[in-house]
Amino acid sequence: MPAGVVVAALALASVFFAPRRAPSAAAAPLPSTVLTAATAPSRTAQLALGRTLFDENCSSCHGAKAQGSALAPNLRGLGAGTVDLWVSSGWMPLANPTSQPIRKPSMFDRTQTEAIAGYVASLAPGGLPIPTVDVAGANAAQGFSVFALNCAPCHTITGAGDALADGLSAPSLHGVTAIQVAEAVRSGPGNMPRFGTFTISKQQLADVVAYVTRHIEQPSNPGGLALGGVGPVAEGFVGLFVGVGLCVLIALWIGDRNEREDTGEHGGEHAPPGAAAPPGNDPEVAHV
Repeated sequence: MPAGVVVAALALASVFFAPRRAPSAAAAPLPSTVLTAATAPSRTAQLALGRTLFDENCSSCHGAKAQGSALAPNLRGLGAGTVDLWVSSGWMPLANPTSQPIRKPSMFDRTQTEAIAGYVASLAPGGLPIPTVDVAGANAAQGFSVFALNCAPCHTITGAGDALADGLSAPSLHGVTAIQVAEAVRSGPGNMPRFGTFTISKQQLADVVAYVTRHIEQPSNPGGLALGGVGPVAEGFVGLFVGVGLCVLIALWIGDRNEREDTGEHGGEHAPPGAAAPPGNDPEVAHV
């Protein structure tokens, strides 16, 4: 009996006091704190880059904390999507704060643009995030209907842009990206109205993006020459003046030719009866 007790004690001791094997690295999940710490440096670096770029290029007008000034509006609370639109389109920064923004090549690459937008968005909550638009199942025909109703009155049906009141203009939509179209619809830059989901739904937004990026950017022009895509009215005037002008020139050329042929045949126009023909214009000699 004492021997059995000793054996049982040794068995229990081997169970409770034996060294435990550590789980393999592949099987052991990383704690959430480790995952957060792993992503923190990239986010911190992006905000630092965005702050540096903002201080160097934007703060002189918009203020050190994007609070706005007499030269430029407040950017706090607008969200990363609004800032991304203005920076990626080249509207900002402006050399002259009082001039109208025009689209031009952006000063920053995509990483720098997202860093500036992320920094401004971190200063205050709210606003429009940088949207993600899926046009895989979009209907460009429906997008044309929405575009014609809400966008064409200013941007024209061909997306070429047009002049507005007080020296302002609606920019051309040629060369814009899908993200820029979505950001403009939701944020309403400049004099453009802001279209919420009650006016243009998410599906309708995808349809509009598909129409602008596929058909405005790469028109098929089944009717012939596009003439710069400036719209049917201007193209009609071009066709009218060019077409009518060519018809007039052809008519004048035909009339002048017939007149010269008649003059060569009869030795002159409206010769009086019985008058002698000019020397060298004898019809009989001419036909020998």
